[in-house]
Amino acid sequence: MGVEGCTKLMKYLLFCLNFIFWLAGGVILGVALWLRHDQKISNLMSLEVDGAQTPTSFYICVHILIAVGTVMMVVGFLGCYGAIQESQCLLGTFFVCLVILFAGVIAAGILGYMNKDTVSKEMKKFYDSVYDMAISDTLNDHTKKKAVEQVLKAFHETLQCCGKDKVTSAFSVITSKVGFQDVCSSQWTLVDCHGKIDELFSDKIYLVGIAALVVAVIMIFEMIFSMVLCCGIRNSPVY
Repeated sequence: MGVEGCTKLMKYLLFCLNFIFWLAGGVILGVALWLRHDQKISNLMSLEVDGAQTPTSFYICVHILIAVGTVMMVVGFLGCYGAIQESQCLLGTFFVCLVILFAGVIAAGILGYMNKDTVSKEMKKFYDSVYDMAISDTLNDHTKKKAVEQVLKAFHETLQCCGKDKVTSAFSVITSKVGFQDVCSSQWTLVDCHGKIDELFSDKIYLVGIAALVVAVIMIFEMIFSMVLCCGIRNSPVY
């Protein structure tokens, strides 16, 4: 026999919430893997100029998300199984794991909000350094200058943009059309790369933040329900 009445209702509510939590972990894991293997991001992250590589902070965040999504799926399964089996031991373990995970999500959310523009700023700084090297007259090594221009062109072809802002965009397109450089396409005139970089990185980080907030709310209800169910199992006369 098992629990009865309101405690039984709590049992099935906890199971449903844990199933949603398990699905949310799967979604986060899927999104993180998609970001990790997104073609545009992969193309930019593989660029290198004069020994300097693109910033790795974005991939660090993605790898953390992969770990979080995996842990959420494991904890969600543990909660579902513990609720169905009405096991105080499993529910207690689930509660402890949930508290630790909740603290980690809150800490990551605060840290992510404080540094929400860091990735795009680092990427724009790297782009600016490549752009300045490509148009600089002080770069006398023709082979090196060509290599820098190829990296800059990879930026432009990936993001379909050209230049830091409207002015440099127009300048780069004109110099490319007359043959001084080969870094831009005329169809991307006035589409600046700073805006495209913000769109690629910052906008996606906001989506991750919203997902983390939804998951945190679910976790609060799960912690409440798991403790209520655990107490109900302990006090149930059928045990």
